[in-house]
Amino acid sequence: MRGQLERLVREIDLPSLTLGILPTTAEVDMVPTSGFNMYDGQLASYELVSTGVDITDPAELALHEKAFRLLSSAACYGDDARRLIEKALAFWSSEG
Repeated sequence: MRGQLERLVREIDLPSLTLGILPTTAEVDMVPTSGFNMYDGQLASYELVSTGVDITDPAELALHEKAFRLLSSAACYGDDARRLIEKALAFWSSEG
């Protein structure tokens, strides 16, 4: 876990990366769901234990885009995201 968090801190300022982190206190107007990836509004994909699921139906993509907007608007970015990562790093560094 620490290695992943350290990498995020190193790479958070990359111009090709937009990293949003949902704080545990974030209020999001949607039911929690499985994580998914969006690709240019053309594809939403889920990685499951035994397979992957790709969604390309426009109506379903519209629902995923709405969910992504809700999550994005509640996320922290930039220095706020870095602080959340550093807080998690401090927690995981004190374990063990």
